[in-house]
Amino acid sequence: MDGFGRREFQLVLLRRMADYQPDLVASAIGSLDASRTEMRQVNARWQRMLRSSRFPGGERRLRLVLGQPVSSTERLLGDVTCRTAWWMLPLWPDLRFEALIGPDGSVLQEWLIRPGTTAAPRLENVTDLVPWRYVVNDVAERFAPVRHQAETVPSRWHVAFSAPDGGRRRSYVAHFVWGLLQTVEELPGKDRR
Repeated sequence: MDGFGRREFQLVLLRRMADYQPDLVASAIGSLDASRTEMRQVNARWQRMLRSSRFPGGERRLRLVLGQPVSSTERLLGDVTCRTAWWMLPLWPDLRFEALIGPDGSVLQEWLIRPGTTAAPRLENVTDLVPWRYVVNDVAERFAPVRHQAETVPSRWHVAFSAPDGGRRRSYVAHFVWGLLQTVEELPGKDRR
């Protein structure tokens, strides 16, 4: 796909994150030698390509843009054998872009994850939850049990959990875009002793 590769794909991911973390996105755009205008243009082009009948879907779309995955493996979900594939993105060198691919080649889930070989940053309490340092699984493991909630926008995900704070347990929701932590909010009236 002419002129659309890893750099542009990262700009597409950043476009959704800009709703939550405009300062972090501005810094990342600068590191890609891009502008906000280019980010918006690239995202608009991506949306047009996704709707085009000539643009391949599913896994073929990701391979065209990102190349061959750095690794992949089969994964059994119930009675269905799927595949999981991972790509490296320069903006997030300690993470991988993961796609869960159905038997027909469709992408069922795609987001940033921490590979099993990379340890998460220190995460002892809610105040450690700094945007862009953690992925969904980091929070889910540290604050288990959690409730996962997908949003109507495919790139967004929420994790509801409770954590101790000053002798009480308080309820929170962590907001993720493409699997990367954006913000955490305390839920009012939900604290317990």
